[in-house]
Amino acid sequence: MQVADRYLEDFAVGEVRRTLGRTVTEADVVLHAGQSGDFFPHHMDERWCVEEAGLGGRIAHGTLIIAIAVGMTAGDVNPQAMSYGYDRIRFIKPVLIGDTITVTAEITEVTDHPRRPELGRVDERVTVTNQRGDTVLSLVHLYVVTKRGSEQ
Repeated sequence: MQVADRYLEDFAVGEVRRTLGRTVTEADVVLHAGQSGDFFPHHMDERWCVEEAGLGGRIAHGTLIIAIAVGMTAGDVNPQAMSYGYDRIRFIKPVLIGDTITVTAEITEVTDHPRRPELGRVDERVTVTNQRGDTVLSLVHLYVVTKRGSEQ
């Protein structure tokens, strides 16, 4: 990881990044349950998941998969950009303990900021797939990015 300035003008629609895989473990799920306070049986009770809910096993929290996926896309530190939030978050299929996820991030929009002329916005579609190629999560990560020549 390095520090690399990247201004609004340096982003292009269609630019794609892909990650390597990461297997979701029981430790991930248990730690997230403790941090979030979400101890629902979907995440913690194997018997209930299989026998009563028909889930095929315990599933990872959607918020855990968001955190892992966004972390997987984090690369170089860019002092000219910051996360502005997330839109259109969809949990498409469950992620089971032991599933391996990969992430594709594609720039879908580069625009001026509506109220701050020194800034722009970059929208990045984040798609998470499992080891079978099924899409399990989709979201748009929004960034606010400094325009070249306007940094202070």
